[in-house]
Amino acid sequence: MISISGQQASPLLLCKGIEMGHNHAREDSALKISQKGLYALQAMMTLARRHEQGAIKIRDIAAESDLPEKFLELILLELKNARIVDSVRGARGGYQLRRPPSEIPLSDIIRLVDGPLAPLGDAEQLRGLIAKDADHRALYEVFLAVRDAAAKILENTTVADLVAQKGRKGPGTKGGSSAAKKKATGA
Repeated sequence: MISISGQQASPLLLCKGIEMGHNHAREDSALKISQKGLYALQAMMTLARRHEQGAIKIRDIAAESDLPEKFLELILLELKNARIVDSVRGARGGYQLRRPPSEIPLSDIIRLVDGPLAPLGDAEQLRGLIAKDADHRALYEVFLAVRDAAAKILENTTVADLVAQKGRKGPGTKGGSSAAKKKATGA
């Protein structure tokens, strides 16, 4: 268990935002990557795996992704309104990706469903703290670096990357993990 503000918290709670200010940190009630965000990403992975098959019925997406169908309907409508997916009417209708999975970064989905990407506040907020709080500047600079790294990963990882990594162990990066392995081994 991890302690936040003196309270025990499960690791899942770490997805919650932290509001930072002078000499304190407190939990923000809004999840940065919510259950809805996770469901949206899982549904997008299902649509990516079946991208070449055309429109997929909501019940099939829900069953394949193990998601609640009614909640999935709302998520898909939101993705449709953002022009990330298309809906097709009729007996062969359903949902399909509007563009190839390789052109849909995770950041687009998370920003749509959950808002800003970073678990440590937005960049402008952190820059303001760096400028105002000289005593804790180094700490806020680390938080900004973590925020920027998280945003970069989500902006450079596509839905296609997730589908391609199925069955692989460990994190990968866009363009394959061989570059990361070479860097780690010094090759």
